Amino acid sequence: MDARSNLRGWLISPASFIALCICVALATVLQYSLRQFIPGSLDVGGLTLANFSGLGKPIYLEAFANTLRLSVETTVFSILVAYPLAYALVRVRRRLVKSFILIVSITPLFLGEIVRTYSWIIVLGNNGFINTMLRKMGLIEQPLPLMFSHLGVLVALVHVTIPVVVLMLATAISHIDRDYEKAAESLGAGPIRTFITVTLPLSMPGILASVTTSFAWTFSAFATPQMIGGGRVPTVSTLVYQLGFSSMNFPLAASLSVVGLALTAVALMFLGQVTRRLKTIGGH
Repeated sequence: MDARSNLRGWLISPASFIALCICVALATVLQYSLRQFIPGSLDVGGLTLANFSGLGKPIYLEAFANTLRLSVETTVFSILVAYPLAYALVRVRRRLVKSFILIVSITPLFLGEIVRTYSWIIVLGNNGFINTMLRKMGLIEQPLPLMFSHLGVLVALVHVTIPVVVLMLATAISHIDRDYEKAAESLGAGPIRTFITVTLPLSMPGILASVTTSFAWTFSAFATPQMIGGGRVPTVSTLVYQLGFSSMNFPLAASLSVVGLALTAVALMFLGQVTRRLKTIGGH
């Protein structure tokens, strides 16, 4: 009994330390968000709520709207692209095909976000692969504005998110008991109906995990919106960076972070409720 208690203590201690560090960091950000900004100084003034009232300006509202839109779109498209890959990864029998899908899906994880984002700069640029090929084919005369656009940021974010989503969905699909699908087929259900009524509902835990992870990561993403958007697609994270490291307005940056964190929590709770509702309708 003593040995188990000691082991439990050793296991809980690191988690408790990390939780304490997170709480201290959040408290520090909250404290800064309630302080006055002193131009030209790293010091902050007394307590104030002016930082939060200032977030009603169009630039900040646009950043919130862009961030929420990108988070939702990235989550949806990531699942739409990753689900077939995950399904094939689990269900395909040929090892060569399965290995190819695994390599294509997982390899980007080993490149890092910066490298993957830079590769999209090469692809989406005015002289990048896409515009060059379209010009050579005679389809366009002027390059398409793919860089520094909402579409460009979205494509790069989806590509960065897909590997993790594939792993989550593949894990969920691999735990589905094939007997349920065989039972549906024995009752006359075709492949499509079996997938919609059996496979998809049973994989909802993986979809829920993917939705939560993808949305939370995209909402806080910085490198990809900064590099691909180039300041023309403002998001919460890029504005926090500009306020903190360009304007040195740490109180306003902190207040923007607090509101962004609150929006993330509310959005994740909403998405969780929607997904749980879908699970209930699916009968799982």
